[in-house]
Amino acid sequence: MDKGTVIRTIVLALALMNQFLVGFGLYEIPGTEQEQTAVISSVFTFVAAAVAWFKNNYLTAKGKKQRAILKDKGLTK
Repeated sequence: MDKGTVIRTIVLALALMNQFLVGFGLYEIPGTEQEQTAVISSVFTFVAAAVAWFKNNYLTAKGKKQRAILKDKGLTK
């Protein structure tokens, strides 16, 4: 896996864990009320999921082959 995929996966996992904790009332951001914490957590999770979803992560064997072909042809960074 490339570095970007690992970073996006870690951020998404943290966002989902945070959402789980807030959902069960186990975590609260200091200085905010419960409703604000839930909104902030939901926005963070949505953004992390959207970024992870829109990026082409090339996780499968087929995806890795596609990345190699694109790289060989000079069509990717």
